[in-house]
Amino acid sequence: MRDTAVPRAIERLLSLPGLPFMARLCLASAFIQSGISKLIDFQGAMDEMQHLGLHRPGLLAAAVILTQLGGSALILTRRYCWLGAGILAVFTVIATLMAHRFWQFDGADRIHQMTTFFEHLGLVGGFAVAALLVDGEAASDRRGSSFVFSDAPHRVRGNIISKQLDP
Repeated sequence: MRDTAVPRAIERLLSLPGLPFMARLCLASAFIQSGISKLIDFQGAMDEMQHLGLHRPGLLAAAVILTQLGGSALILTRRYCWLGAGILAVFTVIATLMAHRFWQFDGADRIHQMTTFFEHLGLVGGFAVAALLVDGEAASDRRGSSFVFSDAPHRVRGNIISKQLDP
């Protein structure tokens, strides 16, 4: 068996103290910014809900703010990262399906909406990775079982997971 080669410079970079937290902060940053902006301009948040054709815009705007800021706070923790990632992933899927229906557009608008739609799907993937790997440690390793990389054994070395592959 051999380890998947990770260049030493990348391994050192990924082992920097605080990098996992900063990565989760970057992942949540759009939701933190959006939640704070909606909190500061609550009328604008309600207008956004009405623009999407939603009823009870005040209640929904408050729910969105709570979801964005609460989910972001949870993703920044190690213990509840999985929960925050799940909350923000579900929120992102719902919001993306509501606000970026690229199939209803033509031309340049369609391309823009499609790009935004798939960028948001990328965020959902990032949330899944954040839930699976907190501070470079597979979530399953903290429970004593391995399901994250069930196709190959792995080990944690610093903040990096090395998969062992058959030659």
